[in-house]
Amino acid sequence: FLSLSLSLSLSSSFLFSLFLSLLIFSVSDIISTVEFNHTGELLATGDKGGRVVIFQREPEGKTEPFSQGEYNVYSTFQSHEPEFDYLKSLEIEEKINKIRWLPQQNAAHFLLSTNDKTIKLWKVSERDKRPEGYNLKDEEGRIKDISTVTSLQVPVLMPMDLMVEVSPRRVFANAHTYHVNSISVNSDCETYLSADDLRINLWHLGITDRSFNIVDIKPANMEDLTEVITAAEFHPFHCNLFVYSSSKGTLRLCDMREQALCDKHSKLFEEPEDPSARSFFSEIISSVSDVKFSHSGRYLLTRDYLTAKVWDLNMENKPLETYQVHDYLRSKLCSLYENDCIFDKFECAWNGSDSVIMTGAYNNFFRMFDRNTKRDVTLEASRESSKPRAVLKPRRVCAAGSKRRKDDISVDSLDFSKKILHTAWHPAENIIAIAATNNLYIFQDKLNSEMH
Repeated sequence: FLSLSLSLSLSSSFLFSLFLSLLIFSVSDIISTVEFNHTGELLATGDKGGRVVIFQREPEGKTEPFSQGEYNVYSTFQSHEPEFDYLKSLEIEEKINKIRWLPQQNAAHFLLSTNDKTIKLWKVSERDKRPEGYNLKDEEGRIKDISTVTSLQVPVLMPMDLMVEVSPRRVFANAHTYHVNSISVNSDCETYLSADDLRINLWHLGITDRSFNIVDIKPANMEDLTEVITAAEFHPFHCNLFVYSSSKGTLRLCDMREQALCDKHSKLFEEPEDPSARSFFSEIISSVSDVKFSHSGRYLLTRDYLTAKVWDLNMENKPLETYQVHDYLRSKLCSLYENDCIFDKFECAWNGSDSVIMTGAYNNFFRMFDRNTKRDVTLEASRESSKPRAVLKPRRVCAAGSKRRKDDISVDSLDFSKKILHTAWHPAENIIAIAATNNLYIFQDKLNSEMH
């Protein structure tokens, strides 16, 4: 089923499952992160306004065979507010940079959310019963006169309408001088890391007033600074291993068993640069914007400006696979530099079996690559081309000067203001979430929906 399903998905037989759009569009509505929980039943998004919206997957309906896979709003809350650092005269944005779910331990769900400086732990729980029959309170909650209490009764729990409660449990602050770009929960379910441009800190989920610095690349003289940390992630099941990427295009695998301060890496993954291909933009486009461990823990997926690469943990000198995401933009790097698009940070994602990878592009396009068949497809997430239950058609971009076929899109007509930066893949099924500016698209593979 899985291989057949993936074959269908890369033939672009993705069924549009749900499209959610905010009615009033403003900068604060732009989605800045998307994340499924470990079961895929919940999907969280964060935006530039500091809000977190949680969607819950609908259970399969007997009367509606296509309801499986649809996500509806479960809860919405304000995670961060704008702040001002008076010592540095610096405004701290409320934008949610990352959301990470903790593995579920009981009926409640927990997630971490962070802006540039402060990380918060949230508890999401349900309540469908309320206590009644207090001895010292009346029905409206007011304290009774003790002299009027003549008998004792046992309070009982009565059914009530389902209420989703979100409450802050921990606030982890004052540990980062620079902007937080990554958080990652460890497989021990007790610790997590947070990374900014120059440092990575290790936290215990129960301790908020201190953290341990495990990577520090800040030079004694800032004029000697040559690279910054761009992303970091823990290994999926080895709690001592983590990886971080840099603006120079390198990956460093660190083992916390070797030493407390992991300034010396265990492995360095770096691809030798071709001197003949070097240009003014080489260093910019080689900067790694995202790194993800595969579910198996054997591979690393990275994304730079033009390519997605798969690395084997046992091979450091070059990537195992390299996929061209939008190579047709090489001739446009000068104009992309002038409009700052060359600094866009695209994310990447694995499917549940690590056989397909996904990442975003411009013009609301996103790309999928099948690692087994080496086939790829370009799909579009837009209101104009997507209607509920419609099958997405593959798109093709025609490079400048090449012969153009029917339905091809010229590279000169691409809209660089429409970009897919944030994507997420359901951990077990072929359901993907795509954030396009202020719109969230959820696509489900057609075979998957027909089997339910």
